[in-house]
Amino acid sequence: MSEPLNEPGPEARFLSRRAGIWDVTETVWPAPHAAPVISAGLVGERVMIGTLIQEFIRLPGDTTHSAVKRTDLLCYNRLDGRWDYVSFDTRDPVGFMPAWSLDRGNLDRIALSFAPIAVVGGTISTGQFLRMRQELATLGPDHDTNEQYFTMADGTGTEWLNHRYDYVRRV
Repeated sequence: MSEPLNEPGPEARFLSRRAGIWDVTETVWPAPHAAPVISAGLVGERVMIGTLIQEFIRLPGDTTHSAVKRTDLLCYNRLDGRWDYVSFDTRDPVGFMPAWSLDRGNLDRIALSFAPIAVVGGTISTGQFLRMRQELATLGPDHDTNEQYFTMADGTGTEWLNHRYDYVRRV
């Protein structure tokens, strides 16, 4: 009975069109109203594994994945009727960062909410939790964005765009 749920549906077919090599520009706003820090020239490599897509963001020229900055997995869970996502960023000691959507949503804009994340240092604050949401947007067949919004668990409710990954498919 589970076999039909493991077959690629429209969501997996959509993800498979996102596979390939992408040029990535990462923009970080370390705090609300902070000046952006831009890292250009990163490489995004996306591969399909069954009905999920795995992405590596790495430095140019690193084909061994020895200097991967971030990796994530995304799939549509047909049993739950929502997107499942997990990310691991080697730059931050926060471990796995799981997230889920509330529903299927629109394939061109996937909204995810993360479990609370502890901030252990850096430019935000030490020893504080934050809430994070992410929007994955397909802007065209060769252009995607991934925007991550942070809200510190400090009672102010201030949300800001913390990370933007801009992807352009490599030809």
